Amino acid sequence: MTSVALLLAACTGTGGTDHPTPSATPTDAAAQARAVAALGDVASSTVGTMRLAEGLTPPTNRWFSGLVFGDAPQPVFPTPISWQVTDHGFAAGLPDVTATEKTIAGGAVPQVGFDLGATRTLVSAYDAVSVTVEHRDGDTVLGHSVVAEGSPLVTYTADRDQTLTGTSPLDPTGDGTATMSGGGRTWQVVVRDGSVAASGVRLRSGGSVVLLPTPDGASSSEVSRLVAAARPLSGSSLERSASGGSQRTTLSYDFDGGAGVLVPQPGQGTRGLTCTDLRVATLTGPAPVCTGTALRFDADTVEPSDRLDLSGLSDGQRDTLAAQVRQDAAGVDASSYAADSYGGGKDLYRVATLYRLAVALGLDDQAAALKTSVVAELDQWFDPAGCGGRTARCFAYDPEVHGLVGQEASFGSDEFNDHHFHYGYVLSAAAMVADGDASLVRKWRTVADLVAADIASPTATESFPALRVYDPYAQHSWASGYSPFADGNNQESSSEAVSAWNGLARWGAVSGSASLESTGTWLLSNEAASAQRDVLDPDLSAFPGFTHRVVSLTWGGKRDHATWFSAAAAAPAGIELIPMPAMAAEYVDAGGRQQIGRVLDEAVPDGRYDVQFGDYLLMYRALGGKADAAAALRDAERLPDAVIDSANTRSYLLAWIMTQGRA
Repeated sequence: MTSVALLLAACTGTGGTDHPTPSATPTDAAAQARAVAALGDVASSTVGTMRLAEGLTPPTNRWFSGLVFGDAPQPVFPTPISWQVTDHGFAAGLPDVTATEKTIAGGAVPQVGFDLGATRTLVSAYDAVSVTVEHRDGDTVLGHSVVAEGSPLVTYTADRDQTLTGTSPLDPTGDGTATMSGGGRTWQVVVRDGSVAASGVRLRSGGSVVLLPTPDGASSSEVSRLVAAARPLSGSSLERSASGGSQRTTLSYDFDGGAGVLVPQPGQGTRGLTCTDLRVATLTGPAPVCTGTALRFDADTVEPSDRLDLSGLSDGQRDTLAAQVRQDAAGVDASSYAADSYGGGKDLYRVATLYRLAVALGLDDQAAALKTSVVAELDQWFDPAGCGGRTARCFAYDPEVHGLVGQEASFGSDEFNDHHFHYGYVLSAAAMVADGDASLVRKWRTVADLVAADIASPTATESFPALRVYDPYAQHSWASGYSPFADGNNQESSSEAVSAWNGLARWGAVSGSASLESTGTWLLSNEAASAQRDVLDPDLSAFPGFTHRVVSLTWGGKRDHATWFSAAAAAPAGIELIPMPAMAAEYVDAGGRQQIGRVLDEAVPDGRYDVQFGDYLLMYRALGGKADAAAALRDAERLPDAVIDSANTRSYLLAWIMTQGRA
């Protein structure tokens, strides 16, 4: 299996200190291992039994995590197909995508497959976008299946001479090819080093069978061209670079003997591919069916920023803002911070943004007090021995899952849920307060770099996987650690993911790590592009039954206008805005004033913002133009205190709106 390769605009290392090669040097790896050892282990891991080959880092937060964790393997969604383990083999399908008022669904459909005589499976390899599943009969390895995001092919390779029984009869078409049908869909079957009969496929050791769904409307000549490109897939690799205001991604696929069948996401483009006029249905719309060896796409660079530009404010606005900062600062004390990794992270972020405003407004006394407060709190979180003496406000290492768990855990973070959401707030706060303060960087760097490595290590190390939560094909992150769901993995808050990568990049810049800064900028730019395209201003023309303007919960097998926590009208839009960092205006206004108005009409139909996330919805409203910004500011000034989110202050709310209302 091909390892993940990262081509960086800057040189890369394991985090903090940069190095001249993409791999960690022994010195750096040893230093990271020593830092991890100093933290101590989590008392009891929640992971349980894993279906994973020995020596592999557990793949949490992946599109295929459900194959590894939980009582039984779950279906997975290597777009555009679904794939699942069956009692004695595997099955695949090309989902029929349907839409209702609140859901765009394309769940797993076992249309075709093979009985291998297997009794168990395990993940034996994985890389950038592919996964290899080993099928066994007891301890005997029968063969391996490979599926990958971005390709509709299923490859099974035999480890010994064997016969595969089809889940439905095969219709041989000559030269080692056949078709098989199920669930109203016909699939092409291509056999190498074996033979085809109506009952199934006979493979010699090392032989393979490749399955390919037949796109709707395909002519016989188009089918022939696709069958010729139905080559066995063995793995993939990732390269990234930055140039000319773009963050570039290349996903290369290891097809045996040349170009294979690829399906880029709608909106990613088809550079370097040879495409047919055929389309397959996906959750984000009809996608082109192409052949090639790599998917290449760009995202406009979003520059990381955690500093509002107050230079254009009027004297009156500055006076109003200064008075509010004094008032908000007076309410900050040691009791202002929650003990868990999510609530505590949000609180740190809130006070750090308030500190930044105090500095910008020349409020020296308030700035000094706020910095002292945040530093005292972060000193606990970044104490390497913190969990040795307390059960909260510290990080411990889980040696089974290879990752950092903030203590106290919350929202399933001990199962590796939402780590980027939680840790993004912490890194953002550290970057804001340590900016220009080398002593704080030195004091915090050891643990802060481990926090960064947990969610986005530029390369794999003994302690952490590469890019734990990020999916380079989907262009967004996955939030569930173990993904125990029949609809695959999921992510709810695109905005907290964007904010996390902004914080990662800013910590890299403040701490002098070009590798973290470049990795964070690439992640930030791609996650923002995905949020624009698929969440905040999605093209829903293929789904007329879906009646909402925001898609707030993305799964492998469906997209929902819903949240995990609330049925309130404001929740789906609000969770895609929180916490509105300084750079948010560069992407959340996707669709412009018209889309902003449509989203707000749905989120606050009565025009009342005294609801959960009302503060962020007002900030969003301010992007509609000067008149909307002025109206948003008036509403923000009288918004009830109880409505303002724990990651926000009225000071930051007013400042953010004021800085948007100058155009």
